Amino acid sequence: MAKKVVATLQKKDSRSFTKCIKMVKSDKTDSYAFQEEMIHKDNIKEFFAD
Repeated sequence: MAKKVVATLQKKDSRSFTKCIKMVKSDKTDSYAFQEEMIHKDNIKEFFAD
C-alpha cells in the first residue's frame, strides 16, 4: 500500500510538494492536535506562520 503512495509522489510535478505537520492547540479543550497538509514548497513559511 505504501509503495503506491511513494510511486505517486515520484512524478515531476509532485516533487515540488512537501508534507507539513504542525501542532495546533484547541481553544475548547486546551489539548493539542496535529494538522497535516500537502503544501507547495513556496508556501511552507505561510503554513507555519499562523
